[in-house]
Amino acid sequence: MLIEMFLSSAAMLLPNLLAPDPGADPDWVYGDGELPEKWSIDNDSYAVCDTGQMQSPIVLSDTNARASIAFAASYGEADGKLKRGRGKVQVDVDSGMGMVSGDTLFSLLQMHFHTPAEHMLHGERYPLVVHLVHGSRDGEFAVLGVMFEEGDANPAIAAILDALESEGKEVMLDIASLVPERPDLYRYMGSLTTPPCTEGVNWHVADEVLEASEEQIAAMARILGASNRSLQPLNNRLIIGPED
Repeated sequence: MLIEMFLSSAAMLLPNLLAPDPGADPDWVYGDGELPEKWSIDNDSYAVCDTGQMQSPIVLSDTNARASIAFAASYGEADGKLKRGRGKVQVDVDSGMGMVSGDTLFSLLQMHFHTPAEHMLHGERYPLVVHLVHGSRDGEFAVLGVMFEEGDANPAIAAILDALESEGKEVMLDIASLVPERPDLYRYMGSLTTPPCTEGVNWHVADEVLEASEEQIAAMARILGASNRSLQPLNNRLIIGPED
């Protein structure tokens, strides 16, 4: 009960620094996922996207430290508000769920998907990823990324796709089915992967890859198109990988 109270207050105090509402068409476009996008050329307020030294995504095999990361999560069934826009499928949720990383509580704010995945994990970019975006009481961001490969259907993704097909604006889903039960994590400091590319984001990426059906992955790809940013330079950052 105590963690839910802290998570609720964290969401209320968090400033609105996320990317623009996906219901509106953004003033930037994805490239091919390989070459640098150069988003600041058309909008100089996105300068950090091209000049920042802590940008995401990155190659996670560049791990330069191993450690056990203090981490705990609380996810379950939730009512979500579904938002769909160009290159974005997003579900906003009410406060009450989230994670503890180190000694900081982060409240889950929303989740969204990319096809293919943005970070490179195990030497590849998997066909689908979900990013669970969290905020703390002090205005910090933390993102938990979970990759998907072809296999059994995922119930949460099924609920989202059903709602999209019926043009619904709300969805009930079990968020826990989008996250490994006891995830081993990669951890580093990075950024949002879309403009304004805000830095100082606490990234957590699960080493375990979950499954979604071939049909689910194909459906997300049809809706989102190519929605992955190019890989960014590490710039001497610390990447903490899971202990062997």
